[in-house]
Amino acid sequence: MTDSSADIAPLAVTPGEPAGAGAEITLKAWSTGRNRLSPFFLLDDPERLTALAARIGMNVPIIGIENPEDAAAVFERGLPVLPVTFSVPPVPGTLDPANGGAVISAIEQAVQFTRAGRSAAVVTNPIQKSVLYEAGFRYPGHTEFLAALAGPDVTPVMMLAAPLIRVVPVTIHIPLHAVSATLTTEMIITKGRITAEALKRDFGCKAPRLAIAGLNPHAGEDGTIGTEDRDVVAPAVRALKSEGIAAFGPVSADTMFHAEARKSYDAAICMYHDQALIPIKTLDFWGGVNVTLGLPFIRTSPDHGTALELAGTGRAHADSMIAALSMAGDMARNRMSGHD
Repeated sequence: MTDSSADIAPLAVTPGEPAGAGAEITLKAWSTGRNRLSPFFLLDDPERLTALAARIGMNVPIIGIENPEDAAAVFERGLPVLPVTFSVPPVPGTLDPANGGAVISAIEQAVQFTRAGRSAAVVTNPIQKSVLYEAGFRYPGHTEFLAALAGPDVTPVMMLAAPLIRVVPVTIHIPLHAVSATLTTEMIITKGRITAEALKRDFGCKAPRLAIAGLNPHAGEDGTIGTEDRDVVAPAVRALKSEGIAAFGPVSADTMFHAEARKSYDAAICMYHDQALIPIKTLDFWGGVNVTLGLPFIRTSPDHGTALELAGTGRAHADSMIAALSMAGDMARNRMSGHD
């Protein structure tokens, strides 16, 4: 455990899809990272975690706690678990909508703890949205649900972060043919502002630098390869600069992700999903972290899905969960120390 780990509240980890690999990677994160991670606790069923640890051959003591505040005192001896009651016993790899309500409730509880200062951040294990929909979930995903829990006038922004790169997609889960019609100058400005503020407050960047990617090949070549970069992206860059944000672009996306180019910015604002995710997954496939910016609380998550096919096998990689926990702790300490 680092010397600075005791100065923040413990991190709240949600169960995610109980049939997935979330519990397994959390067990592994405690086992391999407890000496260097901030204390955290998992909202889950202690008995099923004990059985799972035995099943995959891990010696991880499970310690039930009644309150988040109890986690730090027991963290070095075992994984602190705040009990969650599932409607039916979770079976690795087998989805059951009956447990959807417990998953939703655990996310709500983690947010409540964090907003009350009883936990320093929410670290979410991946959910299976199709299961939650059957339990009454009415949001496209985690991010939108967390924004709703945060209250009105919250604009969530998805960042994917790793030690080598941070990227923010402006448009996310829409078809590529719809990107041009969807993309607006105001969208780019809004995500640029929120990203710059988060870089100062949560990542310790005193003067954040934003590289704004172009949409078209060669950033449009002055309108000869599409006009979006000239008419939509460039005005956003000018607006951000006028607000005192060190933004530059539009930059040709094929030249902005090599090692030398990455030294020139703290985050890349990308125009569509794959433009952002291909470089980070290429540079650090296992260590990327999904961070939700723009919330009144810190939220990180492993940058992968529920891994149903690996659940209960002992083969799921915990690298991204460890990175998510480490980043959440660092962000909480930066926020506490007032990096703004």
